[in-house]
Amino acid sequence: MAKSTASFVCQNCGATYTKWAGKCDACNEWNTIVEEAPRESAPKGLGGKAGRKIAFVDLKTQGVPPPRRITGIGELDRVCGGGLVPGSAILVGGDPGIGKSTLLLQASGVLAAKCVVAYITGEEAVDQVRLRAERLGLSKANVQLAAATNVRDIIASLEAGTPPDVVVIDSIQTMYADNVESAPGTVTQVRTCAHELIRVAKRRGFTLFLVGHVTKEGTLAGPRVLEHMVDTTLYFEGDRGHQFRILRAVKNRFGPTDEIGVFEMTDAGLAEVLNPSALFLAERRGNVSGSAVFAGLEGTRPVLVEIQALVAPSALGTPRRAAVGWDMARLNMVLAVLEARCGLAFTGHDLYLNVAGGLRIQEPAADLAVAAALVSALSGDPVPADAVVFGEIGLSGEVRAVAQRDVRLKEAAKLGFKQAWIPRSARKSDQGKPDDTKTGLSVKSMGHVQDVVSQFTDASVSRTPPRKAAGD
Repeated sequence: MAKSTASFVCQNCGATYTKWAGKCDACNEWNTIVEEAPRESAPKGLGGKAGRKIAFVDLKTQGVPPPRRITGIGELDRVCGGGLVPGSAILVGGDPGIGKSTLLLQASGVLAAKCVVAYITGEEAVDQVRLRAERLGLSKANVQLAAATNVRDIIASLEAGTPPDVVVIDSIQTMYADNVESAPGTVTQVRTCAHELIRVAKRRGFTLFLVGHVTKEGTLAGPRVLEHMVDTTLYFEGDRGHQFRILRAVKNRFGPTDEIGVFEMTDAGLAEVLNPSALFLAERRGNVSGSAVFAGLEGTRPVLVEIQALVAPSALGTPRRAAVGWDMARLNMVLAVLEARCGLAFTGHDLYLNVAGGLRIQEPAADLAVAAALVSALSGDPVPADAVVFGEIGLSGEVRAVAQRDVRLKEAAKLGFKQAWIPRSARKSDQGKPDDTKTGLSVKSMGHVQDVVSQFTDASVSRTPPRKAAGD
């Protein structure tokens, strides 16, 4: 029998090496390779022993699937696809102190009135969790609370008698398996502990929540294999300077991805935000240059947010460029299109872009709103206060159509907006007439980014002759 030797595993990406190295060739990170001993027990049936024959079935459903379990927190149910699926594993990640434990403790307190909930913490003592529950008004909730880190003990407790309906592990990085000679939080320990807990959850039929830490880059600590093992991956996002928190689904086998739930952090815990558009625009001031309202779409939910731009003269040889809540590479692309196709001169100006409210926008449909905010900031002429803007911009300056136009326009009309700047290819009727969705919005069709520039009366914004693409 071959002698098992230790391996060297990168703690950032999970790559395995036969000897130690200072730099990981897979992720190019330094000093992340750690020696880890192999597991004591190897899988049976791989060393010449014949395996057991497995049974195959057809795709036809043999029985009625169990109903989803409603948590009672509407935003959490929305992100999970309408409730919790029995036997599923849900990974919740986020920055330290963002509110992951608070959210799951609140959900456990509400669920405890309808089912059996076990909350297992590896980071805090039982009394510390009780203090937080008292602050949240959940001190009388019938939650089974325990402090443990040994996965063998946890599994033995869950398999004894009737299993709970929901189990929360806070957090997976603090758990350890005693048959793995590695420190808690290492790649091997995280992978092994998650595998064993998920296996028990699917066999016993309870919903498993795993809390995961994130790295300084904002990704979940440990290898990406942890995200592949679970059924749903949720990221809890937000800026500590804002009271808003965004729960975003980046993976969901039982529902739509990129769905979001919006919460507000208060003294009594997290409160649901049923109309995030009204909340994001609550402090908006109309008729201010450099501001444009973007009608976005997060999953199935339309969300209106304010995009702010500031253009100021710079005394530096290389002007500053900063973006908060939007992709910096895409901002540079929009700037290049405005300069090359419209003749605008941003050279010699510092430029700052901000998405108000702490929301991070990933849609290309925000290109047109960003361009409108930039031109408005450069010219000093404000975008109409009752207008919403959305559309994707191509490198030749064309404005491309985006998905679910009607949903965006209906949300804008509900909040009292009167007009919309949208891609021309998304509309065949004339400009200035009410939209065919019967929202009453006056629509201005934009076929080229120059159509956006023409909406501003200050002629001084055009300082260099524009260079049109072939076919313009």
